[in-house]
Amino acid sequence: MGIYDVHATALIDAIAEDLKGRVKQPGWMDFVKTGRHRERGPHRTDWFYVRMASILYRTYREGLVGTNRLKSYYGGRKNRGARPHKHFKAGGKVIRVCLQELEKLGLLKKEKAGRSLSGKGASYLNQKAKEVKKVLDEKAAKEASAKPKPVVKVEKMSEEKKAEDPAQKAEEKKTEKPDEKRPEEGKGEKHAENVEKKGEEEKGAKEKQAEKEVAETPKPEEGKK
Repeated sequence: MGIYDVHATALIDAIAEDLKGRVKQPGWMDFVKTGRHRERGPHRTDWFYVRMASILYRTYREGLVGTNRLKSYYGGRKNRGARPHKHFKAGGKVIRVCLQELEKLGLLKKEKAGRSLSGKGASYLNQKAKEVKKVLDEKAAKEASAKPKPVVKVEKMSEEKKAEDPAQKAEEKKTEKPDEKRPEEGKGEKHAENVEKKGEEEKGAKEKQAEKEVAETPKPEEGKK
């Protein structure tokens, strides 16, 4: 795990909080600006320690830094009224003091053309990144456990809506078995009566046909030899 596994703002704030007990802030830091492009001084009272932590982070990213390069990085545009804005570099005194203090702590080492991160400084940054990652994970887990679960309201569908709902009809057709058909009330009795009535009518028709055939058959003449 490295320093890129956590957000830069959270890591810089943690380093600044740790440097408060290890470095004494100069008294004149309460009355200076960070550069000529600023109209007022910083609003944060611990801005000196934040700038030190930021310089340490930039050294880890860049590899080799100097005062002039950091002045360009921490500079900004100056509002010149009606004239076009212009980029100005940051103040060099604050940056030099920060580099000197970090070098005294052993986090930076001097090179021919600037300063670079020492082995102690790299291990210090990795250690702080692990601590910040652990705190953020615990905070996220605590917020997730404290967050109430969403309640899903299930409204019961009325019988009229069920009859109109095509999805409900399709579901009922799937669940209904083809063999299990419900007989209509009174249909079986009516069918039996109709069959019986039809049988009686056929029987009567047959009897009438037999009587008719008997009546039409000629009788043999009596006394004929």
